[in-house]
Order: sequence, then structure tokens, then C-alpha cells
Amino acid sequence: MSKTAFFSDIMKQKSERKRNIPKAIIFASVYLRKFMGRVFEKRKHKMFARYAKMSQAFTKIGKEISIAVKIGGADPEGNSRLRAIITNAKSINMPKANIDAAIQRASSKTEKEMEEIAYEGKGPHGVAMIIETATDNPTRTIANLRAHMNKTGGQMLNSGSLDFLFERKGIFLIPMEGIDLESFELEMIDFGMEDMEEDGEGNYIITVPFTEFGAMQKALEDNKIEIKNAQLQRLPTNGVELNEEQLEDFGKLLDRLDEDDDVVNVWHNLK
Repeated sequence: MSKTAFFSDIMKQKSERKRNIPKAIIFASVYLRKFMGRVFEKRKHKMFARYAKMSQAFTKIGKEISIAVKIGGADPEGNSRLRAIITNAKSINMPKANIDAAIQRASSKTEKEMEEIAYEGKGPHGVAMIIETATDNPTRTIANLRAHMNKTGGQMLNSGSLDFLFERKGIFLIPMEGIDLESFELEMIDFGMEDMEEDGEGNYIITVPFTEFGAMQKALEDNKIEIKNAQLQRLPTNGVELNEEQLEDFGKLLDRLDEDDDVVNVWHNLK
């Protein structure tokens, strides 16, 4: 038998087998391929969205590292602020290589100077907001913030307009495991602890005045207690409530601010 005849015979056998496959099985196979394709597309979209968010978070942390290094130097041992930022970077799974690269860039003389600027404004439906930024171009930053506000029904305000509506606090997240609560509380009160509560996930949340942030950080480190997260926050003294439709409006502004690389933190008085 020639090669041509041989391959022709094989193709005929395949065609015959195909005709003998029940239509239901063929349909199921086609449907499954299409369905799995759609599932993959959805997963791919979510995956890329997650990576985009992660990249934005890394960019913001990188800017915070830059400012911390400029203020207190590149050695974490002698720079408590840098240590806290590195802790927060690790909590969002920022690779050590990225952290080290950010510190190295900040130490370079060619690195652009970063500024910390807090802007105040009112979001949709009168929500008070303080927007903390880290930027090498304040003109660009304020222009972008005005655009975000204008397109979502908010407005920027002069500095000092809303600051009195917030209290600055230091917040620490530490594991509950291995801590004798009674003796620990008595000791930490000497370092400014105002409140301590459980987060429901096996951790304690410690609150201190803004001015005692460094003292509490050092006390925890001296006691060999792991700090999972450490932040300076602006907590509202009074809150406002919005209905579902109003919340949706406010959410659009938050989404825009979250995607702005110059924005580091957004504080508001929404309950």
C-alpha cells in the first residue's frame, strides 16, 4: 500500500468514528471548551486586576520609603519610620528585592525629591476627606485631585478647613499568641497605649496618640513582639451616614483616588 493510500484510509476511519459519536457528547465537548474558555477569561481578568492593584500598592509604598529615607537615612536600624514602612510592605507581600531597590533609589542623588502633602476636601454629599499624597510634582497632583473631585461631585478646600474633624492616632497590629494580657496592658500604658482590642483574627489592635507612635514602636520591638502592621491614621471625631445611592457616588471618587499613584492614604468621616 502506498503512503497516500495509507493516510487516506486512516482519515476515513477517523471520519467514521466521528460520525458514530453521539451528538450529545459532541455538543457537551464543544460547550465545555467554550465554557472553560470563558472561565479562563474571567480568571485572567481577575488575575490581571489583582496584579494591577498590587503594582499600585507597591508604587505607593515605594514613595513612602523614598520620603522616609530622605528624612531619616537608609539604615532601618536607625530609622524607625522606615522600619514601620518595611513592615507594612511585607504585610502586602512586597518582595524584599523591591523593598531594597526602593531604598537604593531613594539613596541616589539622582532620585527626584518627594514631598508629603495632605489635601483637604469634601466628597459627594458632604463627606469630609483628608487625602495624603507623596509626590515629586505637586502641580500635577493637585490638578489630578481637582479633576477627581469635579467629576464625582466633590470639591477641594483650603488647608486647615477640615483637619479639626480628625484625630491623628498611631495604630499597631500584633499577634495575640504568647502575650499575657494583664501584664502587657500595664506595661504598654507607660508607652502611651490608649486602647487595645481584638480584631477577630488572632491579633490585638493597639491605639496610641500620634506623638507616642515612636515610643510604642520601640517598646514592642524591645519586647520582641512582632509588629504585623503599623500606621499613623486620621480618625474622624464625628461621622456622617449616606444612603445606598449616595454611597455609590462616594465609591466612584474612592475608586479614582485609589488608582492615583500620588495618593498614599485617604481618610474620611463616613460611618
